[in-house]
Amino acid sequence: MSRLQLKAGQRHRLDKQLHIVPEARIYRRTLALLEMAQGRPVAHMARSLGVSRQTLYNWLERYQQSYDPAALRDHKGGGRPGSWTAQLQAVLTESLAQPPDHWGYQAANWTVPLLREHLVGSGGPRLSDSTLRRQVWRLGYVGKRPRYVLVPDPAREKKTPHPAAARPAGAAQRRIV
Repeated sequence: MSRLQLKAGQRHRLDKQLHIVPEARIYRRTLALLEMAQGRPVAHMARSLGVSRQTLYNWLERYQQSYDPAALRDHKGGGRPGSWTAQLQAVLTESLAQPPDHWGYQAANWTVPLLREHLVGSGGPRLSDSTLRRQVWRLGYVGKRPRYVLVPDPAREKKTPHPAAARPAGAAQRRIV
């Protein structure tokens, strides 16, 4: 199984992908297949590429399923499903529409820990702070503290600055040598 037999068209498509692919991972996989087709030992290639022999066989198997160079690309997904649901989104949107004291909390503004506890109390899962911040940000809310803007003093121009503190008589002549 270490020797790959390629037809001229298959070799041409792999060569073409080798020259146009922007990602290093795909380049490395394509190069490995071309080297395998030339009869290079799998163990030697695995050492030079820094991967296991099984990884090379996995790349070969993926390619041989369709003989399409696109099979060497990474596939998104396959991980754990997200805990964020449309129902949870609706609860968050409804919650943020009112201040926390409307919901019975003794707070004037929403905080991430308070929102998390509110969502758990509404039957939702316990989310991480980063997940909750990301969802709040997607709704257009900003997690910054309010800035206090003071009204300028209209009588400021009439006020005079404090007089400079009196210096001792010999202060200007003293130097540290």
